[in-house]
Formats: sequence, structure tokens, C-alpha cells
Amino acid sequence: MANGFGSLYVGTSGLQSAQNGLNVLSNNLANLGTTGYVRQQIVYQDRHYTSFQKASVSTQQTGTGVSIADVVHARDVFLDRSYRTVNGRAAFYAAGDEASSEIETQLQETNGEAFRDAVTDLYQAFAEYAKDPSSTVYQNLVLQKSELFLSRAAGVYDGLADYQKTLNTKIINDVEKINKLGKEIQSLNNDIQKIEAGSVETAMDLRDQRDKDLDELSGLASVEYSEESNGIVRVKIEGTEFLDGVHVNELGIKTDKVTGFANPYWKQLSDISKGEYYYAFSTADVDPAIGNDIGELKSLLLARGDKKATYMDISGLSSEAYDKGISNSIIMNSQAELDMMVNYIARGVNDLLSPNTTYSKLTGNNAAVTGHDDKGNEVVINPNTKVLDTENCSLGASGKLPPEELFVRNGTSRYKRVVVQGDDGGENTFYVYNEENAGDLSKCYTLKEMEINSTLKVTPAEMPHLTKNGSVDYTLGKDIYNLWETEGYRLNPSDVTPTTLSGFYAKYIGELATTGSVYKTTSEALSGTRKSVESGRQGVIGVSSDEELTNMIRFQNAYNASSRYINVVSQMIEYLLSSLGK
Repeated sequence: MANGFGSLYVGTSGLQSAQNGLNVLSNNLANLGTTGYVRQQIVYQDRHYTSFQKASVSTQQTGTGVSIADVVHARDVFLDRSYRTVNGRAAFYAAGDEASSEIETQLQETNGEAFRDAVTDLYQAFAEYAKDPSSTVYQNLVLQKSELFLSRAAGVYDGLADYQKTLNTKIINDVEKINKLGKEIQSLNNDIQKIEAGSVETAMDLRDQRDKDLDELSGLASVEYSEESNGIVRVKIEGTEFLDGVHVNELGIKTDKVTGFANPYWKQLSDISKGEYYYAFSTADVDPAIGNDIGELKSLLLARGDKKATYMDISGLSSEAYDKGISNSIIMNSQAELDMMVNYIARGVNDLLSPNTTYSKLTGNNAAVTGHDDKGNEVVINPNTKVLDTENCSLGASGKLPPEELFVRNGTSRYKRVVVQGDDGGENTFYVYNEENAGDLSKCYTLKEMEINSTLKVTPAEMPHLTKNGSVDYTLGKDIYNLWETEGYRLNPSDVTPTTLSGFYAKYIGELATTGSVYKTTSEALSGTRKSVESGRQGVIGVSSDEELTNMIRFQNAYNASSRYINVVSQMIEYLLSSLGK
């Protein structure tokens, strides 16, 4: 009889286990498609055994059914790590692809007009000018197209600079996201540790949320993580401790006073009182070969760069220095190469309208001389000092020296007049060229510090077009026209195939297209890999409606079988009790 009543425990445990299985299954189906949800699975165990007789060699026992040992979440740690690595690389190249697309947009459309047209129009204007340099119509055309060219080039440059500001805002937002995720993970660490401290319950929902946060964090930066025996997850970002199990070592933002650009730094490693900052990300040596091309934030920092670039940032660099430096920032490199094109055009045209030579070539004197400028300052002229080539320069309608240049710098005139006392007591006048100064961009032929000569805009006839005998200088017009078809212009220090001014823009666009294609192709490939890994991961952690419905039938059958079993045992006990009563 005792065994009969014990059999009821077996049936009851079957009912309870099947019912709990149906509850877990229902929860899985309810979360079908829920982002971050990991399907729950029941692990059963034997209930305790009841001893009913001792034999000579063993104790005879009867079982009391089954119970739920645990409800577990199925995860594959290797797939998780693989996904987060690929996710970080995909985010890196996706950000680069977006930046390259933005540059192409800026170049294709400027105030409703394609920038390419401005370059072509300027070339055609000089082609017309070459036919008759004395024509006021052609002179005005050159002035008009030159101003339009500068205006549209400045529009593109400003667009790139504005996008740098957009990237800067994204950088700040990403830093805030990283800090927020760090705080969330640390809070979840504490809650998981409290719940699991008694080794009775597993905080599955909290673990799901923590894994979801790690997934999101992996897209923002390169992360390393490990879980300790107490359930705490420690996290490193770019090799530096971010979550140490107790604290969140937050990222700070250092804003450059000149550029306004934000730079993330580690608060715990920096001494702000001394102005010492430990910056969190290095963009100087990003290399896919060593696998440090990870995370959206690093890609944004790399694309934005650290300032607005000019041609001075690539002029004179070695190929190696260029490849390791500015070439890696797609925005800065585009700004510098655009500015280089403008600089080539401005200096090339100016050097023909107002040509230079050296003092020694002009005078035949190989000794240095001393003179005074218009302000009375002493000026030493060396044999190699650049001066106006007064013997071969063309003149404007007034015939005055020095002749006017077309493109002028905001910070300095083209020449300073220097008077030198001759050995015979007379005075000799020289026009010493004011060299470009990398330390003062206002004295450079750079896009943002250059404009069209206001004197020429008022009096176009002052554009050099006459020889010293007063005839039209057709040679000058031809030389300016040929300037556009002369090879020798390099896009950057790593460019080994010189091009012409007329071909410079096409080459510039071609390089951008190539860079954009690399980012786009790599981004698409990594996105595909990420989807593949995620598909494999979902095969482990995801909810399958077909599988759950199959389990539903299994649990329903188990429930029905347990119910019938209890009915049979109940009828048997009732029969036995009735029989004993008789």
C-alpha cells in the first residue's frame, strides 16, 4: 500500500515537470523575435529515493519521480567572441564607408552645381584668354570663373569641415554610450552576484541583458572581457581596464581649444591638474594585419582627424610619413589634396602673370646686398633670393611694377619693394618675393586664406597682358593655357605618377573612389560575415517556433500520460481500500 501511495508522487512529479516545461516553452514563444532574448531550456533531475527494504548486499529503493534541476540558457562562448570581434570590425569599416560617401556627396553637389564644372570652366576661361589676353571680355571671364572656382572649392572645403563637426558630435555620443553601457554592465554584475550568491538561482534575464550590452559595446570599441567564478564580468577597452569588477573607469572628453575637437581619455590614468591626459585611442598605427581596425569610435576619430588640413600638411612629407600619418584620415587627406590642387593652380597662374627669378640671375651679382623696404627696415638680399623677373614680366594697362597677380594672400602682398644703393650712388629697386610661411597660413596660397585680386576686379585691364614695348603678349596667354596640360603635379607624397592640372581633379576623384570602394567592399564583406556568425549564434540561443511546438507536443503528451498514470494508481488504491473494507 505504501508503494501505491508513493507511486502518486511519481505521477505528480510528472504533472509538475510537464507543466513547468509548458510554462518555459510559452515564455520562449512569447519572446520569439525579441532582441537579446536567449531561449530557456529545462534540465531535469531525479527526485529523492525512498528506501523500503535492506537486502544483504544493497538497499532496495523506489524513485519518487523527477524535478527541475535548472532552467538554463544555451550560449556558445566561442560564437559570442567571434560575433563581437566581427561586429567591431564591421562597425569600423561602416563608419569609414559613410565618411567616404559624404565626401563624394560634397564633391558631386555644391550649391546645386557640380564642383567638376567649376574646374572645367576655369580651364576653358584661360583657353579663351589665350586667344587674346588684351580682350576685356576674356579678362573678365577669367576673373569671373576664378572667383567662382574659389567659391565652389571653399564650399566643398567648408562642407568637409562641417562633416568633421558632425563626426565630432558622433564621437562625443559614442563616448557617452560607452560610459552608459559600462555603468549598466557594472549594475548587472552586482545584481547577478547577489542573486547567484546562494548557488540556488541563476539570473538568466540579467545575464541576457549583460550579453546584449557587451554586443553593443563591441561595436563601439575593441573590447576584451572575462567572467570570474562569482559571475562578475571584467572588461578592457583598447587594452585598458574599463570594468575591474568594482569600478567603472569612465572615459572623459578633452576638447581642443583651437579646433573644438573632442578626444577621449582615461580619467583614472590622467592628471588633469597638471594638464596630463592619457588618451584612450591611437589612430597612428591602424593596421588590419594586426587586427586593431575595430570599433566605430576609432574609425570616427581616424576619419575626422585632429584639425582642418591644408596643402601644408602634405607638402614636403616623405612617402613613409604620409602613409603613416594624414593619409589614414579620409577627411583631412581630402581637404589637403583639394587645397593642394587650388595651390597648384594659384601659384602656377601667378608665377606666369608675375614671374620670379633669383637676384643673381637678374643682376649677375653673386654677392649678397643690403637694402631697405618702404618701412625703412633693413633687408638682406642673397644671390638665391626670389625677386620679380623685371626683364621678362608682362605688364597691365598702366605699365606699373610689380604686375598684378590673380590670386592674392590675405596676410601678405606678393612682393615687398626693396631699394639698394648702387656703387655709383644711384638706387636700384628690387621686388622681393614674400615666401609662403607654414607657421602663418595667411601668408600661404591656401584656400581659406586666398581671394581674387580686388584691383583686378575693379580694373580688369591691369591683368598682365602687354610686353614692355606695348604689344599684346600672346606668349603669356599661350603659356597659361599650356600650364593646364603640363605634367608634374602629384596628388600626394605617395603618388608616383605625375599628372596635369586638367587631370588632377579626375585623379583626385579616382583616389577617393578607390578609398571609398575599399571601405564599402570591406564593410559589406564583414557585414555578411557578421550575419553568418549571428545566424550560427541564433541557432544556439534563438527561439525556433518549430522546435518549441515540437516540445509542446512532447510536454502535452507527458502531462496526459502522467494524468492517466495518476488515475490508474488512484483507481488501484481505491480498489485495494474497498477490498480491505470488506
